[in-house]
Parts: sequence; structure tokens; C-alpha cells
Amino acid sequence: MTAQSRSFAREQGAMLLLVVLVGLNLRPFITGPGPVMEMIRTGTGLSYVGMSLLTLLPFLLMGVGAFVSPGLQARWGTRRGLLTALALLMLGSALRGIAGNGVTLLFTALLCGMGVAFVQSVFPGIIKQQFAGRMAMVTGLYSAMIMGGGAFGAQLTPWLAGSEHHWQQALAWLALPVALAWWCARKVLAEQGGKRPEPGLAKRLLARPRTWQLMLCFGFVNAGYSTMVTWLAPYYQQLGWTAASSAGLVSVMAVAQAVSAVGITLLARGQDRRPWLWLTLLLQFTGFAGLLLQPELAPWLWVAVCGAGLGGNFSMSLVTALDHLPQPQQAGVLTALMQGGGFLLAALGPLAVSLLLECTGTFAAGWTLHLGLVSVVLLTTLRFNPRRYAQAMASA
Repeated sequence: MTAQSRSFAREQGAMLLLVVLVGLNLRPFITGPGPVMEMIRTGTGLSYVGMSLLTLLPFLLMGVGAFVSPGLQARWGTRRGLLTALALLMLGSALRGIAGNGVTLLFTALLCGMGVAFVQSVFPGIIKQQFAGRMAMVTGLYSAMIMGGGAFGAQLTPWLAGSEHHWQQALAWLALPVALAWWCARKVLAEQGGKRPEPGLAKRLLARPRTWQLMLCFGFVNAGYSTMVTWLAPYYQQLGWTAASSAGLVSVMAVAQAVSAVGITLLARGQDRRPWLWLTLLLQFTGFAGLLLQPELAPWLWVAVCGAGLGGNFSMSLVTALDHLPQPQQAGVLTALMQGGGFLLAALGPLAVSLLLECTGTFAAGWTLHLGLVSVVLLTTLRFNPRRYAQAMASA
């Protein structure tokens, strides 16, 4: 191996480490509060609708931020923007250690959401640029780390909170791995900020109906994810489960997501991603139907099946969006826009379920809602024929 090839291998290894560390930190601040929700409600006095804002606000910011991020990236550059975003996520997580009321806690959710919005808007483009020959595989790894981070947050917080209900300190500890990701980004991206997106590209992409179709599909599926991380643990606590046991269900879901996110990108062959998208949607439909009809018959199975569908769909949606345009910068902006509109829709999932819960007293209407959303996505993805990508994105 030549010195040049060794240097390239080290750079690729460092970038893969950054992919892992960044991905791991994009969901714990969302999944962490769910298993200790009753502790938080007791300590802050937040209602169920107020608790849903801990998920809704970050997802709204992820949506709005994805539209703003291409412009910020063009102005600041990738490295500076990424370091600032990770610093916001670290600060928001750390401040939860002193969050004694609902207003302060919601403010931390805003800080974390702002940081994550920029990171996940620009990162798929970084992956396509740095791993052109292995884009699908590395995207699967990145998606798996996001889901694995969700499992980490859900499982860790009730353990750290302990019997004395120290939920503030438990949530604040999640700032530590963010600091590690920030340090790695500072080292790895020191001299490789990547090309900046061309001005006006986002506006041109928004004129394409395909961009809005991608947003719809991504949003409806991730509404299922945001609902699950917010309400799955309380749902089973309502059925008599303990906080620790219900947190285990969230972790099972997240692990299934992670395995599926990697596995489906390794199995998928050819340019037509639709059969794999349909498989993930069928898994989601099965999981939501089980939660609705027979929640206590096989809860671990329903959660794992649904998680596999959600995780696999997340990674395949990113890959499908990146496939639409050949240039990494253009594909990155399209993916950012898909996430922007998608996360705005996803933010409404927990709120819709909370309103249905307060109206009906049960979660049945919420699970029925998600069965309908999955069906809409299935019909929309019929249009995603790779032979027509160039036509769908013409003049972008």
C-alpha cells in the first residue's frame, strides 16, 4: 500500500467515525424524555399536549431549518455550520440539568432542534460527496446510527434517573456524547468543508412536484416515528407496564430500526428502490395494526416489526432522494428540502395523537391514523420510477 493510499484510508476511516458519532447524537434528546414522561409531568406540571411539544418543537425546527440550511451552508461553509449546530445541541442537552419547569424544558428542545436541523440537512450531501462509490451503504450506516442513538437515549435516561427520579440530570448527561462528536468534527472537517450549494437551487427544486412528493412520503412515515418515540412508552404504561419495561420497548424499536436501516441498504440491488420502500411500508402497517388490535398479544414483535419498517424506510428515502440528481451538492439540497417539509409534517404526529387521546381517552384513534398515513405513502411511491428521475427533476 502506497503512502497516498494509506492517507486516503485514514481519511475515509476518520469520516466513517464522524458519520457514526454524528448519527448517534441526532435522536437521544427526543427519545430520552418518553420513558420518564410521568416524572417530567410531575416535576413540571406539563399536560399531555405540553409533553408532545418536546417532540413537536424539534421536528418543526428540523423542518424549517432544512429550508434555511442550504443558504446558511452557502454563507458559512459546511465545517463552521456543523460545529455551530453541534454546539447548540450540546448546550440544549446540558441545560436540561437545570430545567425546573416546562418553559425551560421546552427552550432546551428548541436549542436541540435548531442544531439537529442543520446537521441532518447537510450530512447526506457530505456522505454522497465523500463516499461516492458507497453512498447507499454509508447512508444506511448513518441511518442506523440515528436509530441506535434513539435506543441509547430511551434506555439510558430511566436508568440514570433512578428511583429518586433525577430526570434533569439523566437528560443532561446526553450532552457528553455530543461533545465527543463536536471534537471529532473539528478534527476531521478541518480542511474539507466541501463545495457550497449554488444560489437559487432550492427555489428551483421547490418548483418540481417530485420534491413535494418526496416531502409527503418522508413526513408521513416520520410522523409514525415521532409518535412512537413520544407515546409508545406512555401507551404501555397506561396498560400497566413500568417505566423501565416500556423504555425497553422503545429500545427494541430503535434497535430494529438500526438493523433494518443498514440491512436494507445492503440487500437492495438495482436503481429501482420501490420494492424495498413497499416492504418497509408493509412492515409499518403490520406493526401499527398489531398495536391497535392486539397490543398485549405480542408487544415486542409489533414494536420490532414497526421499527424495522420505520428504520428501513428512513434510509431508503434518503437514498431515493439522493438518486434523483447526479451532483452531490444538488442531491444534498434536494434531500434537505425533503427532510424540511417532511419533518414539518412529522412534527404533527405526536400532537395529533395527543389531541385524539384527550378526546377519546385511548390511543386507538392514533394508531388508526398512522395506518391511513402509511397507505397514502404506499400509493405515492408508485411514482418513483428511476427511469423518469431526469424528467421529474428537469431544469433543476
